[in-house]
Amino acid sequence: MLCHMKTSSPSAYHLAQVNVGVLRAPLSDPSMAGFSTRIEPINALADEAPGFVWRLVGEGEEDATGLRPFGDALLINYSVWEDVESLWNFTYRSEHLELLRGRREWFEHLREAYLALWWVPSGTIPSVEEAGRRLDLLRANGPTPEAFTLRTSFPPPADRVPHTR
Repeated sequence: MLCHMKTSSPSAYHLAQVNVGVLRAPLSDPSMAGFSTRIEPINALADEAPGFVWRLVGEGEEDATGLRPFGDALLINYSVWEDVESLWNFTYRSEHLELLRGRREWFEHLREAYLALWWVPSGTIPSVEEAGRRLDLLRANGPTPEAFTLRTSFPPPADRVPHTR
């Protein structure tokens, strides 16, 4: 597993996030241009975003679009952030929001959870297997301190009261 990492904060825990999607067509298909042409600029935006720590990239690549650890059909996005607010701000208060608005054009609707969050000790690079396990936990149990969502999040292990948005 390769990564793109930025120097991080001295906080004891960071927030890991994984999300997956089933593409409606190959990334090279013209119907996917609205998504595929934005991958590089959005990744660059994430890399410079306040609170960004790390993201998964393929070997010799600038992104993870060539990786399919959960099957050929599932695209993976996997990153670590300093806290929930940093991820929230990048996701909903940057140009990334345009991608969210167009996701139905490029991705199949998934009935099961496709995004999971969890806390990792600062400096930890969680494995792809861990990401799959956390996604499975969320699908099986709903939001818990071990795997949660942006809508129902939990603080780092020191304080376990859920925060609902």
